[in-house]
Amino acid sequence: MKTLSLRQRFFSNKVADVDVTFWVLKVLTTAMGEATSDFLVHRFPPVLAVVAGGVVFLAVLWWQLTTPTYRVVPYWSAVVMVSVFGTMCADVVHVQFLVPYVVSASAFSVALAIVFLWWHRCERTLSIHSITTTRREIFYWASVTTTFALGTAVGDLTAYTLGWGFFVSGVVFAVLMMMPALGYRLTHLNGVVAFWWAYVLTRPLGASFADWIGVSHVRGGLNWGPGTVGLSLSALIALFVARLARGEARSKTS
Repeated sequence: MKTLSLRQRFFSNKVADVDVTFWVLKVLTTAMGEATSDFLVHRFPPVLAVVAGGVVFLAVLWWQLTTPTYRVVPYWSAVVMVSVFGTMCADVVHVQFLVPYVVSASAFSVALAIVFLWWHRCERTLSIHSITTTRREIFYWASVTTTFALGTAVGDLTAYTLGWGFFVSGVVFAVLMMMPALGYRLTHLNGVVAFWWAYVLTRPLGASFADWIGVSHVRGGLNWGPGTVGLSLSALIALFVARLARGEARSKTS
């Protein structure tokens, strides 16, 4: 078994480059995670589904953490499982324990703030361009997992508690997600702030549109069903990742 040391250093950044493909895949994984979580949590006992999802999540995350360099397949596999497991955690908090969305959203916000403060206190940076040690990578994945849970709770809060519905919620989050990009370009908004602002909002954005496509007409959706949406998005994600993996393989042989 591969060992893991918090002091291990890498020769290059362990996170994918932030480009258009990164953001497209990020939104797709958030939508897929929402649909897949809805399907599993409502087809199986919620706690059992979360435990099973947690086991797979930890296995894939271990694969990513023990990979010495950035690799397309381990990285995006970890993102996919974060999307499913993080969503499950937020869903089960509400479905199984009847915690109101406003409470869970507030709790996950506090949790994310704690992770960021702890990360910054230890490393003096929250930049994803400096994930060059195991400890920084663990902080990164802790932040990513918390953003998925937070985004799920916030998306459900606007759709259900505030009564906006899924489509309107998705449009609102799409507009809010564009704001940090504009701020970065027009007002020199700090790049780290802009990234994490947009990153958090991709979760409710993707989840809102996934729910809109999957839920019944009575609930304001297109009635495709969460299982169909989850499988369709998984296939699309697999195509993107396969394309990136081929490019990675070509770059190593050139």
